[in-house]
Amino acid sequence: MRGFLIGLIIGIILLPVAALCYVYFGYAPVATAAPPLPLERTVTRMALNARIHKEAPKDAPIQPTEPNLLAGSKLYRQYCAVCHGTPGQPKTATASGMFPPPPQLFHGKGVTDDPVGETFWKAANGIRLTGMPAYRGSLTDEQLWQISWVLANGDKLPQSAKDVLAAPSPSQ
Repeated sequence: MRGFLIGLIIGIILLPVAALCYVYFGYAPVATAAPPLPLERTVTRMALNARIHKEAPKDAPIQPTEPNLLAGSKLYRQYCAVCHGTPGQPKTATASGMFPPPPQLFHGKGVTDDPVGETFWKAANGIRLTGMPAYRGSLTDEQLWQISWVLANGDKLPQSAKDVLAAPSPSQ
C-alpha cells in the first residue's frame, strides 16, 4: 500500500511538471504547420459538439427567401470566402496556411446537411483555437441567419445567389 501511495504522489506531481516542461522548453507544437497535440482534435470536437447541442437555436427567425439568400451570398463573399472558399474556386492562400484547415464549405461535404441553427451558432460565437472568429457584435443576427441559410442551401441556391458567389474576387 505504501508503494502505491508513493507512486500516486509522484504521478500527481510528475505529470504536471512534465507537461509544464514540455510547454516551457518549446516542445509543444504551436505553429500552424505543426501536427496537432495528442487527442487535440478529439477533445475539441467533443467540447464543441456538446456546446452546440446545448446552445444552438432550433428555429430560425427568418426564412430562406431569395432576397435573404442573395443578401447572405453577398455577406458570405465579404466575410467568409477568404477562408471557406466559393463554389468552383481553389482554396485561397489564407486558407492554405491555416491550422486547423478551414472547411471549404462549397467543396465536398459542406454544411448543407447541418441544422441551420448550428451554422448560426458557429458564425455568431466563433470556434476557439481554429481561427474562426465570432461575428456576433460585427454582424447583426439577421445577417448571420442570412449567411447560415446560404450555407444550409448551398446545393440549391437560386441563380442570383449563385452568380454572387461565382463572381471573381478582387484578388484574383
